[in-house]
Amino acid sequence: MSFITGAGHTAYGRREGCDTLALMSEAAQTALDDAGLVRADIDGLITGYSTTLPHLMLSTVFAEHFGLTPDYAHAIQLGGATGFAMVMLAHRLVQSGAARNILVVAGENRLTGQTRDAAVQTLAQVGHPIYEVPLGPTIPAYYGLVASRYMHEFGLREEDLAELSVLMRRNAVRHPGAQLRTPVTVADVMASKPIATPLKFLDCCPVSDGGAALIVSREPLGGPAVRVIGAAQAHTHQHITAAPSLTHFGAKASTAKALAEADISLSDIGYAAIYDSFTITLAILLEEIGLAPRGQSGRLARDGHFDSDGALPLNTHGGLLSYGHCGVGGAMAHLVEARLQMLSRAGDRQITRDAALALLHGDGGVLSSHVSLVLERAT
Repeated sequence: MSFITGAGHTAYGRREGCDTLALMSEAAQTALDDAGLVRADIDGLITGYSTTLPHLMLSTVFAEHFGLTPDYAHAIQLGGATGFAMVMLAHRLVQSGAARNILVVAGENRLTGQTRDAAVQTLAQVGHPIYEVPLGPTIPAYYGLVASRYMHEFGLREEDLAELSVLMRRNAVRHPGAQLRTPVTVADVMASKPIATPLKFLDCCPVSDGGAALIVSREPLGGPAVRVIGAAQAHTHQHITAAPSLTHFGAKASTAKALAEADISLSDIGYAAIYDSFTITLAILLEEIGLAPRGQSGRLARDGHFDSDGALPLNTHGGLLSYGHCGVGGAMAHLVEARLQMLSRAGDRQITRDAALALLHGDGGVLSSHVSLVLERAT
């Protein structure tokens, strides 16, 4: 067992003059303040990676910059699943006794720190260097391919995907730190610029500057906390040309293992934080995990099932699609929001049902690496 004793993030969007280390520092200090800790209390540090600061030793670079001398430091890379994988690693480390208070932090000036073309080229390298990259696909193209197959097999429509975009924007309107806060309609999504058929501009998350941080501790420290009671991973492939299926991925297996470790069932979950780099990502994950029937996630969103006052509140900060996506820190904002909801500290966004248990799920690559976390409010 471990406890998330502090959490914080920056506003996401355009942060002129803020580089990776500055964004990480801002988020880290917010998390420390939230936990009531000082830098000397941190004996473990886990960071992700940054495409705008591709240093081979980012964890110790940040430790030096921020004034930490940890007993344990580690930087990891698992694509979009990195943030949750970092928390899982911190959870296991404090359980083992390797550290007492681990700072998990990520940040990147992905919007202002590189050109659009550089960002596209860098992220496209997730593809196979021989069979995919030379053909020129971008990340949206890979997901568009998956979307076409998935929609064909399960009857999901473009309008259904649009409902998920509308929901995330509606949630973001209530969060002052969100990058995109102008409401949109299904018609707006459908009329937005084509990016990679069937995905349109408003089916895609924005590129952001931002940072997020969490403190994972062995003890609850006497303040409000949630604890990690389940964590698991599943990895089915790396490259889309090697994927065993374009409609079934590792989300179901990863979630099942995390729920089994937590000794609860999916029906016990009161809040969901699910990765949403594209609307199709969110749809597939919701449906594969079992939070929506196959092909029905858009209908449930339209019917209010995932609203703040619905049966299963989802990504109430606006998710990657509207709060923003700054690389590793993107999914970590999901966890910050989940903790706020579980501790009834979400203000105007506070959900109406009790959120004593939350499920978080992230994927990396093209639905290739999956990490699931189950959180419980500490009493």
